[in-house]
Amino acid sequence: MRACNNAELPGGRTAFLIGDRAVGWVPARIATALEQHPEIEVRRGQVVLREPAALPSIARALADQGLYRWRGEAFDVRASPGEPGLSQIDRGAIPSFGIQAAGVHVNGLVHRPDGLHLWIARRAKDKLLDPGKLDHIVAGGIPAGLGPLETLIKEAGEEAAIPPALAAGATQKSMFGYAMERPEGLRRDWLYCYDLILPGDFVPAPADGEVESFELWPIERVADAVRTTDDFKFNVNLVLIDLLLRLGHVEAADPP
Repeated sequence: MRACNNAELPGGRTAFLIGDRAVGWVPARIATALEQHPEIEVRRGQVVLREPAALPSIARALADQGLYRWRGEAFDVRASPGEPGLSQIDRGAIPSFGIQAAGVHVNGLVHRPDGLHLWIARRAKDKLLDPGKLDHIVAGGIPAGLGPLETLIKEAGEEAAIPPALAAGATQKSMFGYAMERPEGLRRDWLYCYDLILPGDFVPAPADGEVESFELWPIERVADAVRTTDDFKFNVNLVLIDLLLRLGHVEAADPP
């Protein structure tokens, strides 16, 4: 939990605003590059975008300068979760702009005679971020124009071949965010966490190449791996801690 909340803000960054709404934090190299665009104004230590519609093209220009990798997937930019989008930006630019992104994580649960089990995915070794790490059966960022449940159903089919009617039975259990310094930049993520009860005879299958394999683990093995290893992708640990707290497998500690 401390590792996923290790960012100190502003931490040498400059506030990035769209109009009068603060949406991110940019390091000096991004602030300098943004100043070259006429739609950008620098005032009182803030970098302000006056024309929201210009953000996608500005972000593309910075990617072309080699400041980050272009991902080709648009995300909505919001001042806070649940608010209307102010503009859109490519997923690859989000950590460099310090913009808050939203994602969904799904605990794929199976009730068996010998106890509760959880489907565990292993990320493909050619993934850009956290290759080979353990992951949820379904997890992904919420792209522009979609909501959490719509994203869940889409990702469930793409990542694990879960039929839409089955995926739609997922229940949202919690929401939380974190601010983390990562090699790709500042991750300010907001996660929508779901439980999905799956039939005992259902077996997920890698569908889009992002997952290498799936395994069904007893919940006690999951708890032990979270407690004693670094095998899970960083934010998956947070969602699993939330699940284990709700199940009573761990006790809540006082905040650090």
